[in-house]
Amino acid sequence: MTISRFYHPSLPPHARLVELPPESAHHAAKVLRLQAGDAIVLFDGTGGEYPALIEQIGKQRVTVEIGTWRERECESPLDVTLVQALSSGDKMDFTLQKAVELGITAIQPIASERSVVKLSGERAEKRVRHWQQIVVSACEQCGRNRVPQVAPILSLNDWLGQAAKPGVRLTLAPDAPASLRELPRPSAPVTLLIGPEGGFAPSEIKAAASCGFAPVRLGPRVLRTETAALAALAAMQAVWGDF
Repeated sequence: MTISRFYHPSLPPHARLVELPPESAHHAAKVLRLQAGDAIVLFDGTGGEYPALIEQIGKQRVTVEIGTWRERECESPLDVTLVQALSSGDKMDFTLQKAVELGITAIQPIASERSVVKLSGERAEKRVRHWQQIVVSACEQCGRNRVPQVAPILSLNDWLGQAAKPGVRLTLAPDAPASLRELPRPSAPVTLLIGPEGGFAPSEIKAAASCGFAPVRLGPRVLRTETAALAALAAMQAVWGDF
């Protein structure tokens, strides 16, 4: 039987009883129909987890008794940051959810010249919070105890101007001279840059190349933006990771 997992961002140290956050409490009581005495798992996103038992379920509150912290990890040996251009509809939600399941370490949304979606100000902040919740839910589902962070949206040029993380920098191109399997296993973090529905503009491709992004091939076919990131991540896990 699968034990339900819940993210709790601020588990107090040495506490015996805690209340689930409101959204988690609603999900536990109204959606999963859990009862007092049911076993669950809590995690705070920084590693490890706590076995717990539901102590009491009320109309709006769920109180749980926390057990002893245990070290349990299922993180990928690869450190991959996904730099994903904004995509329309629910494509971005789907991409981020599945990227978490595939072991992504961090997510940087970017606005590019050909991005259909335009977000700024309060709308951008609200969307980032929405994406972070999708990431949390994906961690609850797939068993990860470390929650990848979704960074604030930046333009591609602004991000390239401040991106100082060392390591391997890759972007996809069907006519690239090398395929992913031909590259040596990276010994440093990987940054994967994925374009929007219409692809990057020539000036953006040139700017990325000047910042060290090397094109890599995943077959001769042109992949949609929601396919590209996930295909690349799955291929990396198969060639270099824990698949």
